[in-house]
Amino acid sequence: MTSLAGKLLIAFALTAVLSVITMLLLALLGPDWSGYAPASCTETRCFCEMPRAGALLLQPANSLSSFGYVFAGLLMILLARSRDWVSAFPPLAATILGVAAIIVGIGSVLLHATLTLWGQFFDVLGMYLISGFFLVSALAKWRNIPDRRAMIYYALFCIVLVAILYALPEVRRWLFAVVLLAAILFELVLARPRRPQVRTGYYFAGLIANIVAFTIWNLDQRGQLCAPDSLLQGHAIWHLLGAIALWFAFLYYRSEEPLAVRI
Repeated sequence: MTSLAGKLLIAFALTAVLSVITMLLLALLGPDWSGYAPASCTETRCFCEMPRAGALLLQPANSLSSFGYVFAGLLMILLARSRDWVSAFPPLAATILGVAAIIVGIGSVLLHATLTLWGQFFDVLGMYLISGFFLVSALAKWRNIPDRRAMIYYALFCIVLVAILYALPEVRRWLFAVVLLAAILFELVLARPRRPQVRTGYYFAGLIANIVAFTIWNLDQRGQLCAPDSLLQGHAIWHLLGAIALWFAFLYYRSEEPLAVRI
């Protein structure tokens, strides 16, 4: 049985491996990103960090900080697959959440490293996978939908979101916000009463982290908290806080006790 410290080390090592693989992929595709269609944000502002012309990572701070999601996702998977897992949160669902977190991180790297339209697609894809997971999870708990059927609904919902992303990329942020806010509302109002013994403090800690993260994101995007040439970037802090918020969401789901151990 691997201790938590051991799982942390394994997650760190695997994050390093995925980082190297991602850099190799970028090296194969770049570093000249001018031949690809630019991301939508290049028409206005792709956050504060000044792109390094000719570099493999156009925005190094924003790119590297994205691996925080990868680390969190890997740790989720390791914990979910351990033999001492005791929770009403199914290991498969926990693993899917971990994979979605990894996709968020890799997608974010691809966007900030390349500032291309295809990088933007993968960045938003991860965001949709996460928000869709939260929404379907809340609805499934509220309506008492079996886990296997809920997974099918989740897959179908993600397909719809991806289709909208492909057809209407300009609505990407608004759609993400709508799905995420709906997920929060359904979780707190409808699903939470059906999660006995769950530790709601984790959920609110994640919400606070997200609120702080979004505030920093907004200041960075508007140029009000901005040092373009610095490696200390507000958007990078948004990434790290977002990874922490995902980790709190994972702890919230995991804290629900299975029926067999409830008093």
